[in-house]
Amino acid sequence: MRHDLVAGTALFAILVPAGMAYAQAAGLPPVTGLYATIVPLLVYAAVGPSRVLVLGPDSALAPMIVAALVPLAADNEQRSVALAGLLAILIGGILLFGSVLRLGIVTGLLSKPIRLGYLNGIALLVAVSQLPTLLGISVEGSTPWEKLIAAVPKVLAGETNMTALLLGLVSLALIWVPRRLKWKVPGVLIAVVVSCIAVAMLGLQDRLKVTGALPQGLPAPALGGISWADVMTLLPAAAGIALIVFVDTGTLSQSLAAAEDGRVSGNHEMAALGAANAATGLLGGFPVSASTSRTPVAVESGAKSQLTGAVGAVLVLGFMVVAPGVTEFLPATTLAAIVIAAAAAIADPAGVRRLIGMSRSESLVMLAAFLGVAILGVLPGIAVAIGLAILDFLRRAWDPYRAELVDVPGVPGFHDVSRHPEGERIPGLLILRFDAPLFFGNGALLGSFVRSELDQAADGTERVVLAAEPVTGIDTTALDELVQLDEWLDRHGVDLVFAELKGPVKDRLLQYGMGARFSPDHFYPTVSEAVRAFQREDGEE
Repeated sequence: MRHDLVAGTALFAILVPAGMAYAQAAGLPPVTGLYATIVPLLVYAAVGPSRVLVLGPDSALAPMIVAALVPLAADNEQRSVALAGLLAILIGGILLFGSVLRLGIVTGLLSKPIRLGYLNGIALLVAVSQLPTLLGISVEGSTPWEKLIAAVPKVLAGETNMTALLLGLVSLALIWVPRRLKWKVPGVLIAVVVSCIAVAMLGLQDRLKVTGALPQGLPAPALGGISWADVMTLLPAAAGIALIVFVDTGTLSQSLAAAEDGRVSGNHEMAALGAANAATGLLGGFPVSASTSRTPVAVESGAKSQLTGAVGAVLVLGFMVVAPGVTEFLPATTLAAIVIAAAAAIADPAGVRRLIGMSRSESLVMLAAFLGVAILGVLPGIAVAIGLAILDFLRRAWDPYRAELVDVPGVPGFHDVSRHPEGERIPGLLILRFDAPLFFGNGALLGSFVRSELDQAADGTERVVLAAEPVTGIDTTALDELVQLDEWLDRHGVDLVFAELKGPVKDRLLQYGMGARFSPDHFYPTVSEAVRAFQREDGEE
C-alpha cells in the first residue's frame, strides 16, 4: 500500500495538466479532461486485468475525436461535450460487445507497418494542431492543416504573441530536459508550476490566453440534446476509434504483463476498457485509452496494483473540489507544449528506418498509413492503409513463391534448386513446392507452374510430387483446377502425388468427393518417403 500511495501521488502530479491539455487538443473544455481522468481510473481499478496500466485522455485520440465531432458540433461547446460523451459511450458499447463475441483477434488488421504509419501520422497531426496555440494566435478551421494555413498570414503579419511563444518554448524545454536527464520529478509538473508562477508574478494573464479557474464540482452527466441521428452518424467513427483504442491498450497491457512473466486476457481487457469508456461518457468525459506517458510514471514510481490509479483519481477529484482556482494562471501555451511533447514521444523514426531496411512492400503500407492519416484524417487514413495491407497480402497469396526441389549431397531432405544449383534431380521424378493455400486466385497458377516445369525437365518424367506442406487450405475453384491438372498429367503419362499435405486439407478433398481420384496411395507423409516409394516402384519395373 505504501508503494501505491507514493506512486499515486507522483501520478497525480501529471494527471491534471495532461488531462486538461488533451481535452484542449480534442477541442473540448479542459475540465472534461479531468472527468475523463477520474472516472476511467476508478472503473479500471475495479474491473481491469492489468495491475499497473493507467487509462485516461490520450494525444493520439485527439485528432480522431475532433474529426468525429466537428461536423456535428457547429462550434457549440455544450453540444461538443455531449457528443464526446456519446462517442465514448458508443466506443464502450462496441468494446463490451466485442468482448462477449471474443473479437480480440480483429486487432490483427493493424499490422506493424500500419501502426508505425499511424503513430507517426498522429504525432504530426497533433503537433500541427497545437502550433497556433503555441504561437498565441487564434484561428478558425476544422482540421489541423486548415488552422495552420490560417495561422501563416497572421505570423507573416507579425501577430505572433511573443510572450506566449516564449513561455511555450520554455515549457517544452522544461518537459524535455528532465526527460532526457531521467529526473524522477516529471518535467510536465515542473513546466506547469513554473509557467503558473510566471503568469501570476508577472501579471501575464492579460497578455496571453490562460485556462482559467475550473468549475467546482464532480463529474456529472452532460448528454443533453443528443438524438438517434447523432448515434447513427457517430457509430462508424466509434467503431474505428474502438479498434485503435483496444490495439493501443492491449499492446501496452500485454507488454507490462510480460515484464512480470504474466499474461492478460484480451477479452477481459476489452471488457474493462469498454466499461471505462462507457462510464466516462456518461459522466461528462470523452473517449480514453491506455496512456503510454502516464503508465511509465506509475511504474517507475513503484506502483504495485491499481490502487495507484485510484489514489491518483481521488487526488484529482480533491483538487477539483478544494482548489479549482489554481488553474486560473495556467497558460494555454503550456498545455499546447505538453501535447506537442507527448506527440513527439509517440513518433518512432527509428522504427521507420528499421522497417524501410527490412521490407519495401511493408514500407509502402506504412507510408500510405502515414500520408492517409496526415492528409485524409485518422480514420480514412487507417482504412486506406488496412486496404493496402490486405491487397499486399492477397498479392503474395495470388503469386506465391514456387520452387523445384532437388537432392543436395550431404544435406538431409530436398531443397530449392535456385538456392542449391549443385543439387541433383531424381531421374523420372519432378518435386515441386507451392508456398500458399490454394484458392480461386492461384489455382490456375499452380497448373501453369507444373506444366512449365515439366516442359523444362528432362524427357522421361513419370511422376510429379507436390511438396504440399505450405498448402493450408483449398477451395472448390482451386480443386477444379487441380483436377484439370491431374487429368492433363494423366494424358501425358505422368502421375501426381502429394507429400506432407495436412490432414484438414485431405479431409476437405474427401468432403468434395475426391476420394476416388486421389486415393490413399496418392499421399505420403514426407517428401523423402514419396521419393523412396517411387524408387522402389521404378526398381521393380
